[in-house]
Amino acid sequence: MARTNDKSIKDAIEQMLKVYKIKRKFDETSLIVAWPEMMGSAIANRTKDIFIRDRKLFIRIESAVIKNELLMMRSNIIEKLNERAGSSIIEEVILL
Repeated sequence: MARTNDKSIKDAIEQMLKVYKIKRKFDETSLIVAWPEMMGSAIANRTKDIFIRDRKLFIRIESAVIKNELLMMRSNIIEKLNERAGSSIIEEVILL
């Protein structure tokens, strides 16, 4: 006999996907908010735009020097951000 609080597997999976999607969006937003703290004021002050789409971090930097520096540090940035999030949120960094 099923108890009244039992869920079907379909319902449980749908709920899990909703929770995961919300959690991921929260994690992405948290990383963007933490960008100045993680990268320092010199980089943060020259960051014109930053957003995440499809596991890619897009950054628009106004300084060519800092843009080149970030290009060389891409793998470190990915590692640092994912470590902060506690899961693999970012797979690629794209400088605009």
